[in-house]
Amino acid sequence: MRSDVMSGPRRSQEGEGGHAAAHAAGSNGRGAAAALEPLLVHFFGGAPPVRFEFWDGTSLGPAGGHVLEVRSPDAVRRLLWAPGELGLARAFVEGDLSFRGDIFEMLALLHAAAPADLRTGTLVPLHAVRAAHRLGLLGLPLPAPAEEATTRGRVHSKGRDAQAVRHHYDVGNDFYALVLGPSMTYSCARFAPGVDTLEAAQESKHDLICRKLGLPAAGARILDVGCGWGSFALHAAGRYGAQVVGVTLSPAQASFARQRVVAAGLGDRIEIRVQDYRDVRDGPFDAIASVGMFEHVGSAKASEYFGAMRSLLGPRGRLLNHAISSIGGSRIGPRSFIGRYVFPDGELIDVGQVVVAMEDAGFEVRDVESLREHYARTLHCWVRNLEQHWDAAVAQVGVRRARVWQLYMAASANGFDDGGISVHQVLGVVPGPDGGSGMPPTRNGWG
Repeated sequence: MRSDVMSGPRRSQEGEGGHAAAHAAGSNGRGAAAALEPLLVHFFGGAPPVRFEFWDGTSLGPAGGHVLEVRSPDAVRRLLWAPGELGLARAFVEGDLSFRGDIFEMLALLHAAAPADLRTGTLVPLHAVRAAHRLGLLGLPLPAPAEEATTRGRVHSKGRDAQAVRHHYDVGNDFYALVLGPSMTYSCARFAPGVDTLEAAQESKHDLICRKLGLPAAGARILDVGCGWGSFALHAAGRYGAQVVGVTLSPAQASFARQRVVAAGLGDRIEIRVQDYRDVRDGPFDAIASVGMFEHVGSAKASEYFGAMRSLLGPRGRLLNHAISSIGGSRIGPRSFIGRYVFPDGELIDVGQVVVAMEDAGFEVRDVESLREHYARTLHCWVRNLEQHWDAAVAQVGVRRARVWQLYMAASANGFDDGGISVHQVLGVVPGPDGGSGMPPTRNGWG
C-alpha cells in the first residue's frame, strides 16, 4: 500500500482525547495558532491547505468543510520529535489529531501541499522550536503507540517475514469480517460490467484467476500462496473441482480458513497449511495463484521467490502473480506510517521488474493486466464498512488500531485513484519441451 500518510481518506472519526477546538474565523494573534504558524508554514511551504483548529480554541487556515483538529499539545510534541509522516501518524493513532470532513478529500489536499521529504522527516526551524518552548510543548519524547510493529531479525528471513505477516493479519478474524464483508477477501476486487457489490466483485476476481490458470481441468492441483482466509481456495475447489493446497504464515487465518473448508464440505479437496512458500516441497502443481502476497517478498528475494514457484510447476504449468506495484519500485520504510503500523518490511515492485524476474526464472509471460481503478473502488468499500461498523470494530481491536486501518485504507485508495500506485496480474507459463504453452490463443479464453 501507499507509504505516505498524506495521500488521502473521507468521513471523519472523532478522537477520544484532548480538548474540543472552537470554530474561530482565523488566528486571533494569540495562543497556539499564532505560535505554531511558523511550523505549519515550514511544512507546507506556505499557508496550510486545510483549517487547523487547536486545543485552546484558536485556529488557522482557510474556512471550509475540511478541518484538522489538533486536540492536544501532545500532537505538536510528537511532531517535533518525529518531524514528518511518522509523527503525524502517531498523533492521529493516539487521538491527538482528528479529522472533520471527508477523509479522502482531506488527505488528498494535505498530500498535494506537503513537501516530498515529509515522508521521511524534515528539520524543524529554530523559531518554530522556540515557539513550541514558549507554549510549554517541549519535553522528552512520548512513548510510541503499542500498535507499532516491532519486528526483529534479518529482513525477509523466514522468522522476520512471519513476524511481519502476523503483525498485519493476526489482528482478529472478527475485525476483518467487519471490514472485508462476507467474501473475506483481502485483495483487489474486480467490478466487471454489471457487478455492483463488493461480494460479487470478489467472486468475479476469483473466477478470472481460475480461468487464467486454465480451470476447469480434470483433477487440477492448485497451490494458493498467501491463501488468507481461504476464499480463493473455496472458489477454485467448489466451482471448478480443483485440488487446492493453501499456505499462509498467519495461524489466525489458517484456523478460520479450515473452519470454512469444513463448513463447505470441501475437506477432501482443500488443505490449509501454516507454511512459508520456501518450505513447500510437494510439487508438481498444475498452477499457482499468488494473490496479495508478493508485496511481502521484497526485490532482493524476487528471484528466489519466482525460482521457487517455477520448481513447483510442471510443463505448461501456470503462475498468476497479483500484486501492488509502483513505478520504479518503492520500499515501505520504517519511518513511514504504513511501514511502521501496517506492512513492516513491505515493498512494491515495478511491474516491469516482475516480468523480467519471471522470465529469468523460466516463465513465458503471457498476459499483464492492471486493476488499478478496481482497487481504489475496493478500498472505498472497505472504508465504508469500517465506518459503518465503527463501534463494533473498536470493541474488537481498540480505537487506536481502528484509526490505523481507517487512515491506511483511505490513504491507499487515494494512491490508486491518482495513479501513485497500481496493481497488476501477471500471468506466466512454463513452456513444454516442444515449446507448447497450452494457452488459449486470445484473452477470450478467460474473458
